[in-house]
Order: sequence, then structure tokens, then C-alpha cells
Amino acid sequence: MNLTHIDDNNRPKMVDVSGKNETHRVAVASGKITMSRDAYDAIIGNVVKKGPVLQTAVIAAIMGTKKTSELIPMCHPLLLSGINCDIEEFPQTNSFKLFVTAKLNGQTGVEMEALTGVSVGLLTIYDMVKAIDKSMIISDIQLESKSGGKSGDFKR
Repeated sequence: MNLTHIDDNNRPKMVDVSGKNETHRVAVASGKITMSRDAYDAIIGNVVKKGPVLQTAVIAAIMGTKKTSELIPMCHPLLLSGINCDIEEFPQTNSFKLFVTAKLNGQTGVEMEALTGVSVGLLTIYDMVKAIDKSMIISDIQLESKSGGKSGDFKR
């Protein structure tokens, strides 16, 4: 089996996608953050001293999605055509679930962009609320679905 990110001299390389067809590609990723009731209530009540947590997390998720190639060594810089974020609230478990959807028309997929966006968004929530609860747990970061490209569609 040949590894795609290793050259003939066993050195790292970024895959050449120039020969691939351009297709419409979409990826959706999600992740969860669970916290104390006090931290959850402070976010919902919009009384966190650092500002509006969920709105800031969405902006951070968008920024993280756009900067993926600067953070993950073998990711291509991409011309994203759209990024959408959604946050679900779960008061019964004091948790939030963040979804990031990344889209483009291109020669490589956007799974890493969606996953990075989720990670950065959740880390932003942690950063903004850590004065209330340092025991928060970030978990279940995962690809929900992807479409486009040679490998076809995936749905969890």
C-alpha cells in the first residue's frame, strides 16, 4: 500500500490534486461540550464576563474552518464557498452541540475544515467559561456527513 503523503524518498508531501475533477463538496462535523449547571446557565443567561459565548464560538468556528490549512500540515488552502454553524442546547445535560458545515466547488474535500471549525468553536466556549468551570469536557468531535469527490458520500 502506497501512502499518499510520503514521496519516493520517504519524505512528507502534500498530495497533488491538480488532476482531480472539480466537484461540489460538502462536509458536516459536530462536537459537544458538557459543563456545570452554573456555567451552562451563565451562557444561556448571557452573563459571562467575556461576552456573548455562543455568538463568539460561531465566529471562532468560522475562523477555524478558514484557517485549517495553516494548522494541519497536509491540508490544502481552499477557496471555501460557504460555512454554516449551528448550536443545539441540551439543558438536561448542561451541554451544547456545535455543528459546522463547510462547502466548496473544488478538487479536494472539506472534512478537515469542518472538523477544525468544530474544535476551535468548542475550545472558544471553554476559554470563555473556564473561570466558572474548569472541568468542562469537550467530546464526540466527529464527521457527520460528506458528499462529493471520488470516494463518494458518507453519512454517520
